[in-house]
Amino acid sequence: MTEGQMIVIGLRLIVPLMILWRPLPGGIIAMALDALDVVIVEFFGEGGMGSHYHSIDKLLDTWYLSLELWVALSWTDRLPRLTAIVLFVYRLIGVLIFEITDWRPTMFIFPNLFENWFLFVLFRNRFFPGVRLDTWKRIAGWLFVLYIPKAGQEYMLHIAQAQPWDWMKGKLGI
Repeated sequence: MTEGQMIVIGLRLIVPLMILWRPLPGGIIAMALDALDVVIVEFFGEGGMGSHYHSIDKLLDTWYLSLELWVALSWTDRLPRLTAIVLFVYRLIGVLIFEITDWRPTMFIFPNLFENWFLFVLFRNRFFPGVRLDTWKRIAGWLFVLYIPKAGQEYMLHIAQAQPWDWMKGKLGI
């Protein structure tokens, strides 16, 4: 295991613990760390994340998403909490199918909408508490809005297999 891999795995295990006491910034930082892990590894030298990157990444994603679920289980609003549970389980099913089949479109069919929902609800609670999430119709509307950018991201990563970190490395001069 390379130095960069050890640093990224350590960061992705420890930093998300912030979600437990500062859910909104912790969730945003965990998401950013997930997006930049390949860039960070290569900053420390050649080698990347290795041939098991996707399995390691999905395991580390599940770790921090589980912490977000733990926080979501404490929400007093019933419908947002139930929505979070369903979205988490849906994504987990997708990850398991992907790990068994290695069929990349699985991740597009089972998008990580949970994370967007989690951050949206926290953002709403903090800055826009008047936005109501008290009917399935309202929740479905917000999920549709959140799904639009997520579908693009999942398509880019898992169907088109674009490598956004190559673009980020170029911009950061790494």
